[in-house]
Parts: sequence; structure tokens; C-alpha cells
Amino acid sequence: MNMTDAAYQSAPGGPLDVDRAFYTAIRDRAGNQQHLVEQLTVPIRSGRAWVVPAGHVCRVTTIEGAQVADMNFWNLHDPRERMWAARTRQLQAAHVTEFDRLWSTLPFLRPMVTITGDSLRDYGQDAEGGRVHDLLGTRCDPYVNRMLEDEDFDFHCHSNLTRAVAPYALTEFDVHDVLNVFQCTGLNAADEYFMKTSPAQHGDYFEFFAELDLLVALSTCPGGDLSVPMFGPDAGDTLSVCSPLGVEVFSLDEQLLTGWRQPQRAAYAGQHGMKGHDWTQ
Repeated sequence: MNMTDAAYQSAPGGPLDVDRAFYTAIRDRAGNQQHLVEQLTVPIRSGRAWVVPAGHVCRVTTIEGAQVADMNFWNLHDPRERMWAARTRQLQAAHVTEFDRLWSTLPFLRPMVTITGDSLRDYGQDAEGGRVHDLLGTRCDPYVNRMLEDEDFDFHCHSNLTRAVAPYALTEFDVHDVLNVFQCTGLNAADEYFMKTSPAQHGDYFEFFAELDLLVALSTCPGGDLSVPMFGPDAGDTLSVCSPLGVEVFSLDEQLLTGWRQPQRAAYAGQHGMKGHDWTQ
């Protein structure tokens, strides 16, 4: 094993080995193999939340032009189970695409979604080291804005997501590190996080298959396509580079789901060495 190989690996057919034939069939499905069950538009600088039942597909589309989106995922029935960005970076990649999965937090540790469609899958790594669909960074928030700019702004992604999930009895404590869809990022020579203009264009899409019943929330970032810096000496008004996003949820033909079942939560039940321990000693 090369020391620069992925640290987290499993044997062929193991938990990290995705059934590509199954998900390819979903990606390449015909129009008569799906049924639209929900459709909505997320306006600029706002957030929306919606339900994606297990075995359904959700597609996010740039209906007018490039726009970065910050997404959160929860188990619909237990929001303590939510996407774990850090572990997903380790098990999958820091920038995700087709056949990658988004994993949930402990003690659940199971795939919440599998990515089945990505119109930017061939973008790869650009000359500056940028890649798309980012798990490196997290959402912009009004606390950082106040710290760096000394002013309040209530429409950062953290705030947008907070408002979006309020009808589901969730709060900002439930908002977590995000998947930045259509966002192009990397690490510079000083190992610092950078963001650059999104390469998405009108009609680009990002699609995922729900492995569990999910609550999903999306924020249309106030930075728009990130062509105008949000912070620093070159920061400017980003309103003109903001666009809405479209969301569609589809049920699938039962034949496409043959052999699929919802993933089980992690099997570990060792109680962290506390079972039977005499704590009086």
C-alpha cells in the first residue's frame, strides 16, 4: 500500500464498493420510469426545505444561470442523524460526484444519499486546483460576517437554512456543515481555502438517490456564482450574480429498485468499553 493511498478502504464488495450497475440504471432511466412528485424553486438569497422519501431521486438544477447552493440532510424521522461532512471527505472525497455517497453522523454511520447525476462530472481539477461540489468548506454565516465586516447581514446560508427548517421544528443548532453544490474550491499553496467562480451554466444539474427518508434543506448562497468576492479588499455587491435554483423530486419505477434496501445503522454495539465496568474503582 502506498502511504498516499486513501486511508479508509474496504475490500471489493464491501461497504465502500457501490453497486455501479444499479445506480447507473437510475442515472440513465427513461422518462417513463419516473414520476414527478414535487417541484419547487428556491429564490435568490433564500432557503427551502423539503422531504425526499427513501427510494426517490432529487435533482437540483441551475434554471437561469450559475448559482452555488449549500445543502443539509437529516433523517426525516430522527434529525439527530444528519450528514457528516468530515467523515464523507474521508470515506469518499473532498469534492463529490456520481457514485459518491454522503454519510451520516455517529452512532448511525450509513449512507444517506448516493449521487446519481452530475452534469459537471467531467470538470475534474482545473489549473488553479479547483474542483466542484465541495465538502472542504462550510456555509457562510452572519457571525463571521459580523466579525470580518463589522455589520449584520441576515441572508447568509446559515441563516437561510435556519429559516428553511424552522417549520420542521428544527433550529440553527440542527444546521450543520454543508455540501456546497456547484461550488468550485480548493487549497492554495499556503494550504488556505479558496473559492472561485462556479463553472456551472444554465441547465446544469446535481442529482441524488435517497437511501433513507430525508429532510433536505438548500440555501441559494448570497455570493451567487462567487465571481465577486464576498470578503476582503475586492469584495463587492453580489446581488447581480445571484440566480434561483430549481428542485424536482421523482418517484421511480419499481423495477429500478429491484434488490435495493435501505441501509442499516452501524452494527457497533460495544458501549465504548463501559459495559460491566466498575466505576467506583
